[in-house]
Amino acid sequence: ITPPSHLSVCYLSLCTGQMTDLLYTEKELVQSLREYIKAEESKLAAVKSWATKLDALTRTSTADPEGYLGHPVNAYKLMKRLNTEWSELESLVLQNPSDGFISNMSTHRQYFPDEEDKTGAARALMRLQDTYQLDSEAFSKGKLPGVHSNVILTVDDCFDMGKTAYNDADYYHAVLWMQQALKQLDDGEEAVISKVEILDYLSYSVYQMEDLPRAIELTRRLVAIDPSHQRAGGNLRYYERLLLKQFSEQNQAQDQDQPASEEPIQLGTYMRPKDHLPERESYEALCRGEGVQMTETRRSRLFCRYQDGYRNPRLLLKPMKEEDEWDSPHIVRYLEMLSDKEIEKIKELAKPRLARATVRDPKTGVLTTANYRVSKSAWLDGEEDPVIARINQRIEDITGLTVDTAELLQVANYGVGGQYEPHFDFSRKDEPDAFKRLGTGNRVATFLNYMSDVEAGGATVFPDFGAAIRPRKGTSVFWYNLFRSGEGDYRTRHAACPVLVGSKWVSNKWFHERGQEFRRPCGLTEVD
Repeated sequence: ITPPSHLSVCYLSLCTGQMTDLLYTEKELVQSLREYIKAEESKLAAVKSWATKLDALTRTSTADPEGYLGHPVNAYKLMKRLNTEWSELESLVLQNPSDGFISNMSTHRQYFPDEEDKTGAARALMRLQDTYQLDSEAFSKGKLPGVHSNVILTVDDCFDMGKTAYNDADYYHAVLWMQQALKQLDDGEEAVISKVEILDYLSYSVYQMEDLPRAIELTRRLVAIDPSHQRAGGNLRYYERLLLKQFSEQNQAQDQDQPASEEPIQLGTYMRPKDHLPERESYEALCRGEGVQMTETRRSRLFCRYQDGYRNPRLLLKPMKEEDEWDSPHIVRYLEMLSDKEIEKIKELAKPRLARATVRDPKTGVLTTANYRVSKSAWLDGEEDPVIARINQRIEDITGLTVDTAELLQVANYGVGGQYEPHFDFSRKDEPDAFKRLGTGNRVATFLNYMSDVEAGGATVFPDFGAAIRPRKGTSVFWYNLFRSGEGDYRTRHAACPVLVGSKWVSNKWFHERGQEFRRPCGLTEVD
């Protein structure tokens, strides 16, 4: 059996802040392209004028060559045209109005997305497809929850999506997108890609999903279109032998020409392969707003209050508005934590430094990138700007914890598809060296600022106890990762859901144990 060729690729994150710059770059290139077209049209108009004039002249001259050349002026003008004017025309034709456009392209090309970025964008769509249970047709027609858009995916777009999945040996998504490409092509949409190419990838991917009858039906369709296809004939014979063998082993007297299911391939036709994440289903359900364990009994235990930071002088005249988001573990939200001006300043400082977000390797303690965290982040020091210093002080006043041993303010931007799969903020006993280099102990608490509203997706969810917290611009949420004993609270495993529509900006402060001994003293039991 011979599959279509593979191409090894990986993928990066989508940062809305940086992609915004690309939009303006593209706008500038379009303007440059229009200027080039105008120059080409001007050049072509001049050449056409020459051609029209010379066409009329040559018709007259060749009608009676001797009579024409018998006039001395005509003889002179012929010499002049061939000696001078045709050379001028040659120079005009050789002019290259594209120089300016090519120069502009070369200048901006260094900022263009590369193949990894393009692949990352495709993987982001598939991530959204899985998390929010959206079929390929919904995506191809721009039908996203709560969003009305004229943005569509063409046959060639769907084929590229399928090929990205195929190159990653992700046959589940390859089938979904190749099937959508085939459907749109069968419906009469024009495309560069051929039906043969789509069927080649689709039939093999369906075989990999262990659906032999459908793989045979698709391969027969391929052979009917292109009998000389280099792989199809051999693959078809292999599939038929394999299906016959399966029937023989099952002692079934069924015809090997058993028809494939007539149901179209769609979301749910095949089981999505399991991956490394044990709570994948509950995590994604919470992202969709399903399975949230907010009962009436629990809701009755949640309150709102004014928080003055235990009589902190800076909060006495204007205490913070505090709302309970969850009772146990206790998660609170602070309203009006950041002003719009402060948010814009944080973004302004962070944008030039945004880089692929990292996680700490549990074995080495070294920061590294990981596919389960897809965002761009930057770190801001309080000494850099008075706004950051003021925010750090406000966080300390509200929580009562010192920021002297806390990590720098981390700013993260999650573009479409950006996520951070379920994780712990604190280090576990099997990774004792995670924060050893910092020398400040474990992460005792997390203070998370939401710096944007998100149109769809992007919730912070806690799969262990079924909580989902929606981003609200200017608000912050706070929880403890450790019990007073220093033991980790494993219930606080949480995730940032993929952003479906919009852009999610957050910043967070991680507090560490050192310096909190008298601010949050030990309790009498291990789980106080």
